[in-house]
Amino acid sequence: MDFLQSIDWMQLLRCFIVGGIICIIGQILIDKTKLTPARILVTFVTAGAILGGLGIYKYIIDFAGCGATVPLTGFGANLAKGAIQEAGNSGLLGAFIGGVKASSGGIAAAVFFGYIASLIAKPKIKKQ
Repeated sequence: MDFLQSIDWMQLLRCFIVGGIICIIGQILIDKTKLTPARILVTFVTAGAILGGLGIYKYIIDFAGCGATVPLTGFGANLAKGAIQEAGNSGLLGAFIGGVKASSGGIAAAVFFGYIASLIAKPKIKKQ
């Protein structure tokens, strides 16, 4: 029971709320637009990369923790952060290497779990 006292309940609440808001935005885009899931994915990653590159997403991560890093926007911010850091170290080539290098764990997990999901699920194409 000591572990319950060490949990930061406010941080968990902030994480849940911010992650939930990001998911609500995605669900609204799925339900109310004709955007395909792939375009919504690209929109989230691009928005995260832009906000990360501008340094804005860092404040969202500081506030919400994994509620901001786990969704696709966090992946985009991580790509931008890695590209900027590696560009500072290695120049232009580092800008291309850095994002993938910083996100390699997430990329590997996405490929692995995407494969597992493809074995289980029966995907359907969204009607236009």
